[in-house]
Amino acid sequence: MRYLVGLIGAGIGTSMSPALHEREADRQGLRYLYQLIDLDDLGLAPGDVGELLAAARRLGFRGLNITHPCKQEVVKYLDDLSPEAAELGAVNTVVFADGRAVGHNTDRYGFAAGLAHALPGIVAEHVVLIGAGGAGLAVASALAGAGARRITVTDVDPARGDRLARSMAVHDGVIVDVVPPEAVPDRLAEADGLVNATPIGMEGHPGRPIAAEHLRPELWVADVIYRPLDTELIRAARERGCRTADGGGMAVYQAAASFRLFTGRTADEGRMYRDFAELTARRD
Repeated sequence: MRYLVGLIGAGIGTSMSPALHEREADRQGLRYLYQLIDLDDLGLAPGDVGELLAAARRLGFRGLNITHPCKQEVVKYLDDLSPEAAELGAVNTVVFADGRAVGHNTDRYGFAAGLAHALPGIVAEHVVLIGAGGAGLAVASALAGAGARRITVTDVDPARGDRLARSMAVHDGVIVDVVPPEAVPDRLAEADGLVNATPIGMEGHPGRPIAAEHLRPELWVADVIYRPLDTELIRAARERGCRTADGGGMAVYQAAASFRLFTGRTADEGRMYRDFAELTARRD
């Protein structure tokens, strides 16, 4: 059987998704082609994701991964959502089957598994989360599942923060505080961890979401970005003695979960992690 899949997003030219998926497919004896559909290259806006989705269906795609800035925009163009995607209101994987486009979210699993891999045994009672978009929604839900009792959220768009807080109502016993960016340093002073779920630090979006002076050695710091792995935030945190988790784990584990949705076959996560390490070393 042949599988044609792809990734829709902006600035995705250096994505490792094609290599991760195609290597695993080759090992399993599958004919598998993973295409990048870059909004920037095509001169398209996030709102054009519906047209791209329709075109992919016509061209026989098995499914699509969806990344920044379309994870929430794509929802209204789908026929159905998995329970997890419906809870989060964000989709990173679309599967075409039986004439329907069904949205899934593998980011929550990806972040949870990646964090556990990189920082086993951490305390996560109170976590500060910067960014309440599609990735932030998945991170918040994963943190709640990992035992967080308090999540402080900030976003440049207060409406996104409020939406995230409403989505977290399904998690009993988790307090979500939405604060303006200027309040983050005070919250960090009493937090166990910090997660960046914004594009800040990504290729094309240089910088740090928080000044290095606010990073205490007792704080663990995670980033969802993997292009590059050593974001300015991760480098600053490491220099200040913090335990860190880069975005590599989330990238690998969400890819493995998406592969399973596209093919019905279980991916070998260990092999995909080794693939990721090899691919990263080649680029360095």
